[in-house]
Amino acid sequence: MNFFIENWDTILEIILLWAAYYTIFLLLKGTVAEQVLKGVIIICIIVMMTRGLNLVIINWILTRLLTISVIAFIIIFQPEIRRGLAKIGRFGMFSREKEILDEVAKAAVVLSKKKIGALIAIERETGLRRYVESGVAIDSRVTSELINTIFMPATPLHDGGIIVSRERVEAAACLFPLTQNPEIPKTMGTRHRAAIGLSEETDAVVVVVSEETGNISMAVSGRITRCLEPKNVSVFLEGMFSPKIRKTSFAGYFKEYYREKQG
Repeated sequence: MNFFIENWDTILEIILLWAAYYTIFLLLKGTVAEQVLKGVIIICIIVMMTRGLNLVIINWILTRLLTISVIAFIIIFQPEIRRGLAKIGRFGMFSREKEILDEVAKAAVVLSKKKIGALIAIERETGLRRYVESGVAIDSRVTSELINTIFMPATPLHDGGIIVSRERVEAAACLFPLTQNPEIPKTMGTRHRAAIGLSEETDAVVVVVSEETGNISMAVSGRITRCLEPKNVSVFLEGMFSPKIRKTSFAGYFKEYYREKQG
């Protein structure tokens, strides 16, 4: 106990520095900047080691390299840093998240009525950057009108899926991995298989609209629920992103939903 009392200021500094690093890491998670940040941290550790071992020349070189790396990081990844700072300063984040989910649900219902196929992946904790890079960059505000326009059969971006990330439509015409699960019925089309495949590899929530039937489905954690009622799509999406039950299992959420509905 005496150790903590005597060194409380040092312990506080360590905690604050770690909290700052972890916050920055979460903001950049799933982007190319994440790997660069890790590289900068590794250089910092090596600099401290060389200073402790009194390796003067190597320490001098790495110190200059670290300075250049930090400046280059700020310049090259300015958009990611700007979005991260905006996210820190924004209040009522879940209310904004709810608006986005409502726009996605609205678009799914409209596309369902017109029997226009759609594939919409909504990012959660796991970054979808590598799938974003397989498509065409959009970086636009999420609106049902935009989503409907993208999936219109005559448009060049209607094939593939769109990715909603950081409250933006990041990209369209993205390629998702197809599930290899042998238990999936062979009658299920490529669009649904891609939705399941992406949900197996990430924690994304994937909304699918069937081109043949107009049915709306949702894939999460390698499982798909088909033929959702249009009025329940927004409820299901909000349930997947609600802070109270976001970390519960897919099956657990549906049990809770139907329990509340019956009660």
